[in-house]
Amino acid sequence: MRTDAILPELDWRGLYADCTDRHALTARTAAGPLTLYCGFDPTSDSLHVGNLVPLLALRRFQLAGHHPIALAGGATGMIGDPSGKADERSLLTPDQLHYHLERIKPQLARFLDFDAKINPARLVDNYEWTKQIPVLEFLRDVGKHITVNSMVAKESVRTRMEDGTGGISFTEFSYMLLQGFDFYHLRKTFNCELQIGATDQWGNITVGTELTRKKLGATVWGLVFPLLVKADGTKYGKTAEGAVWLDAKKTSPYRFYQFFVNADDADVGTLLKRLTFLDAPAIAALEAKVHAQPEAREAQRALAREMTTLVHGADAAATAAAASEILFGGSLSSVPEAVLADVVGEAPTTDVPRSTFEAAGAPIVDLVVRAGLAASKGEGRRAVESGGVYVNNVRVDAVSRAVTTADLLFGKLVLLRKGKRHYAVVRAN
Repeated sequence: MRTDAILPELDWRGLYADCTDRHALTARTAAGPLTLYCGFDPTSDSLHVGNLVPLLALRRFQLAGHHPIALAGGATGMIGDPSGKADERSLLTPDQLHYHLERIKPQLARFLDFDAKINPARLVDNYEWTKQIPVLEFLRDVGKHITVNSMVAKESVRTRMEDGTGGISFTEFSYMLLQGFDFYHLRKTFNCELQIGATDQWGNITVGTELTRKKLGATVWGLVFPLLVKADGTKYGKTAEGAVWLDAKKTSPYRFYQFFVNADDADVGTLLKRLTFLDAPAIAALEAKVHAQPEAREAQRALAREMTTLVHGADAAATAAAASEILFGGSLSSVPEAVLADVVGEAPTTDVPRSTFEAAGAPIVDLVVRAGLAASKGEGRRAVESGGVYVNNVRVDAVSRAVTTADLLFGKLVLLRKGKRHYAVVRAN
């Protein structure tokens, strides 16, 4: 991809929201590679799905020949960004921040090529150039260039001041000065000319462009992407259990995969464009299949496969796909125990004594009721007679069927299903 192809690429993917000077930035990308950055504060010990749009945008710029910088916010993380927040953040201790940074730096490194021969990526921590600056020097040399009037006018500040509750502390109010100082430092040190981020970062980014212009007399740009939201306007990347994390210990590859498999038909086309590296014809073909055969969920599976491969690797994606197929009636004959364990974690589980399965075993109707798939024996019997009950994804063909120790997967589990999607696990103990 040519360096000037990046902005049209962002356009068709729906990743362009605004720019401080689109015409000038277009001319600059046509002139050759530029250096750009995006910041990620260590507010948790893992990045999450909401971080993927700007993180993958850095990768898109690198693939187009530009020089990306991923900034880990060791300094800004101590303050807390008020953008998009209705309440004051809880301040993290230095030990917490250090722990978080050590966890998220490898995640940042996973998406960028730091060994590229022509345009290697760079990972920096803003604490390194902020820690030695005395507060009076910072206020004099940075604060004097940004008016309070312009800071109060920023949406992130104005919203908090107008909500009639807690307002905003001076600590969080000063956040945009620190982020602006980052841009100035990176321009001076690495000739960084562009900062990218989501639309909620617009106010912080424009402080940086103004500060850099005033202190260095240099032209820099800011470019923002739309926030990743669902068709109904709600934020994407959250579940009933909370955020969907990139750390496999916080969100397993299987659950990560399932999160994207469960994407709504109305959202999957947008997600394919904004999060994957599939080209336009491939995405158009998948969108056509959503309209032709929505029940097949082929677009969702492609999305899940692409995203899980990006975040966790090809092997983890293949394992997660195999686990997912179990919930679509796939065979259990060669499923590893670890894969089955992921599925078990998603289905209601009932513990019963091992003796229940010994000798003649447990009547299937009794087990269906016990597992909560039927409210009564009569309902369970009718479900079996209609061919709607499965043991380990094999249809039960007779009401007289008993589940014995021979049916126990790995000597301890039975997967029951009623209909197409109602699952339950019975565990022998």
